[in-house]
Amino acid sequence: MGTNSTDDFILVGFSDQPQLEKILFVVVLISYLLTLVGNTAIILVSCLDPILHTPMYYFLSNLSFVDLCFTTSIVPQLLWNLHGPSKTISPIGCAIQLYVSLSLGSTECVLLAIMAFDRYAAVCRPLHYPRVMHSRLCQSLAGMAWLSGMGNTLIQGTITLRLPRCGNNRIYHFICEVPAMIKLACVDIRVNEVQLLVASLVLLLLPLALILISYGCIVQAVMRIRSAQAWHKALGTCGSHLLVVSLFYGTITAIYIQPSSSYAHSQGKFITLLYTVLTPTLNPLIYTLRNKDVKGALKRLVRKDQSTAE
Repeated sequence: MGTNSTDDFILVGFSDQPQLEKILFVVVLISYLLTLVGNTAIILVSCLDPILHTPMYYFLSNLSFVDLCFTTSIVPQLLWNLHGPSKTISPIGCAIQLYVSLSLGSTECVLLAIMAFDRYAAVCRPLHYPRVMHSRLCQSLAGMAWLSGMGNTLIQGTITLRLPRCGNNRIYHFICEVPAMIKLACVDIRVNEVQLLVASLVLLLLPLALILISYGCIVQAVMRIRSAQAWHKALGTCGSHLLVVSLFYGTITAIYIQPSSSYAHSQGKFITLLYTVLTPTLNPLIYTLRNKDVKGALKRLVRKDQSTAE
């Protein structure tokens, strides 16, 4: 990573603000460690505690795994570049980062929509819920999320990497991301920008529309009951997911659904930091702090460890 090659890409990142780099290094490192601990804990309790062997926690453990891999594809390189004078990334490293992060980001978009459907089934069809959300359907839906992410990446990533760059190797970002990579091309990129917009509409706005429809149905169902207890239960069931959706979609749509001229601005870099570093850190915190089941499962696991140690 540290050796310079003429083929290497230069990730400009935050190099114009050296003081900010030092602060960001500490913030990103702490966030990454919390992401590793928090998401690993959710995967472990979801697998080890029989009470959490439900569709909601099956999808949640998938989300935690996506977040773990997503941040790991970005943060180690970011920390290396923030810490030292070298800001380079090899062409293979850049291609891997682009493919992996785009695939996992796309997977998360679809997964959050599937989780909203699961919440709709739990609140609006409680009596039929076990029959509707059976294990085979859950596995198929999770598989669909992963496949759609991979499919989008193979198309978008390959088109972007095949663009002629005429020696342009300065990426005005801290990661190899499609919008920033397109900017390096020395040919007319209007077709690529349209392709990116179409892919973003399909993989961002379509799942978001499904999430809004699911929550619209949930609100209607709860309003019909007109019970404070029902409202409280629905909020407990859906509140964590709504917070996670707001965090993720609020930041990622600001990057991918916007005029191309603003992609490389410093504002874009900070928004990208939010969904690549901060959101995966906050997701497990949101789910554990607002969720009695997860807190109970963590306590049971700790007690079990203590009793085995004795």
